[in-house]
Amino acid sequence: MSVRKSIQDVTDRIAARSALSRRDYLDRIEAAREQGVHRSALSCGNLAHGFAACSPSDKARLAGTRALNLGIVTSYNDMLSAHQPYGTYPDLIKEAARAIGATAQVAGGVPAMCDGVTQGQPGMDLSLFSRDVIAMATAIALSHNMFDAAVYLGICDKIVPGLLIGALSFGHLPGVFVPAGPMPSGLPNDEKSRVRQLYMEGKVGRAELLEAEAKSYHSPGTCTFYGTANSNQMLMEIMGLHLPGASFVNPGTPLRDALTREATRRALSLTAGGNDYTPIGHIVDEKAIVNGLVGLHATGGSTNHTLHLIAIAAAAGLHVTWQDMSDLSDAVPLLARVYPNGVADVNHFHAAGGMGFLIRELLESGHLHEDVKTVWGAGLSNYTVEAKLLENKLTFEPSPAQSGNPRILAPVSAPFSASGGLKLLTGNLGKSVIKVSAVKPGHRVVEAPARVFHSQQGLQDAFKAGELNGDVVAVVRFQGPKSVGMPELHKLTPALGVLQDRGYQVALLTDGRMSGASGKVPAAIHMTPEASDGGAISKIRDGDLIRLDADAGTLTFLGDEREFLSRTPATEDLRKEHHGMGRELFAGFRAMAGAADRGASVFG
Repeated sequence: MSVRKSIQDVTDRIAARSALSRRDYLDRIEAAREQGVHRSALSCGNLAHGFAACSPSDKARLAGTRALNLGIVTSYNDMLSAHQPYGTYPDLIKEAARAIGATAQVAGGVPAMCDGVTQGQPGMDLSLFSRDVIAMATAIALSHNMFDAAVYLGICDKIVPGLLIGALSFGHLPGVFVPAGPMPSGLPNDEKSRVRQLYMEGKVGRAELLEAEAKSYHSPGTCTFYGTANSNQMLMEIMGLHLPGASFVNPGTPLRDALTREATRRALSLTAGGNDYTPIGHIVDEKAIVNGLVGLHATGGSTNHTLHLIAIAAAAGLHVTWQDMSDLSDAVPLLARVYPNGVADVNHFHAAGGMGFLIRELLESGHLHEDVKTVWGAGLSNYTVEAKLLENKLTFEPSPAQSGNPRILAPVSAPFSASGGLKLLTGNLGKSVIKVSAVKPGHRVVEAPARVFHSQQGLQDAFKAGELNGDVVAVVRFQGPKSVGMPELHKLTPALGVLQDRGYQVALLTDGRMSGASGKVPAAIHMTPEASDGGAISKIRDGDLIRLDADAGTLTFLGDEREFLSRTPATEDLRKEHHGMGRELFAGFRAMAGAADRGASVFG
């Protein structure tokens, strides 16, 4: 299958600009592989510590030199619905490993925080930085040099990117990502959103709001809207790091358990001791990254991945830019309508044909690279299937030829839009990104006076006081990675949605984040340079006329540009935002954080 020129051109320029760093990365992981089976290099004392808690049979295997040992890196906790199912996975994985003469050990745990719990709270300031903490925790888990391969148990917003960045630092090891799946469908997401807006307008009380939220988030599994968590799962599958069809199978089902057992066997089949050595560092190349971006655009996925995929690519020696992402978005049709880009949830998407249908449509139309390595073998066409359990046996059958619901999952011949859901915005205010897949065409161009805030609370207070009844570009600044850790600003969504529903021209401009739940109000996010770096966003004043044109890809201050540029940047005393809820421990992260268009990473 040949790939379209527009896709190949972006792939080629990523490869060209990354030639030296990618070569250096591949040389490093090859040097690590050449060290051989690591347990044989450990002293007797090292090794005895490594298997002291194991059963006698596992000790015997680990004391030898031939048995394979699988590392389990887990994000399990039992507070968060998405990660609670992972509690049973280690025993399942160990059982599957022993059945083929191998062993498995929980190498370590990584933190998993939930942006849904911390929205609008001080803890949200730690959210983005948790990605890099998770990457480091993954490296610590694997640093014991006891493992021939690894499986990674993670599902939500920063967890999967952090695990993958950490895994790529051990790029010589094969690795399989193992999902837990979404919770069954509950209260429809559009109804939940309606109740949130009613609460913001004072038309329903807290009891009604909590009832709606609890009916929506109601059981183990990921949230069912298409935010960062479910975008993560799509990415891991389309990049060849999941088993085919694994992403959206519900927790606690026999099929889910069968996929986990098979993931264990597959990871152990890819080790350097066999004939099918496939390290994770070879899978994640420029073609896999482009495939991930294509999938993101085709499904209207999370804007958080304009940060995460840049950081992931960098961990594999690859340099990806927002321009690459925007150019791919122009070339990729939008094929999915999942909330907030529609009324369906991911369970409906999966039932309509899911990943197998999506990948086949994109492959056959030349939007994906087929010639890639995956954990399931060479070639992405292996993923044009759906997983089923027939007579207690895991099988993979061809995905449906037609979508089960074209209003949710469309073919390339009849897309929801000719282009994907992401645009790069440039102009005299700097650079930012915008997700337009959920923004109606009539709201994609906004020209209005600015109203400047330095916090979410400030905007909400102004809304409640009736000060925002009119056309407005709400500027919420000092929210970038160096300022306060780049929190998500979803508490703004109901207020801005109400203003838009009243007929006003409304937009948001911020150096913070909005993520996968970016909705119907146009939001220019991840503004770079950020306010704490003296970016143009720090020079905006109340009343300045701002034009956001998502169709043209521009974000502009309208007025005397010379006068605007001569302004002294605003400053803000953020010390009160740097303490409490552990935020004081992250001063070093804030100081080292890179710009948003470089992944907002502390790793350089």
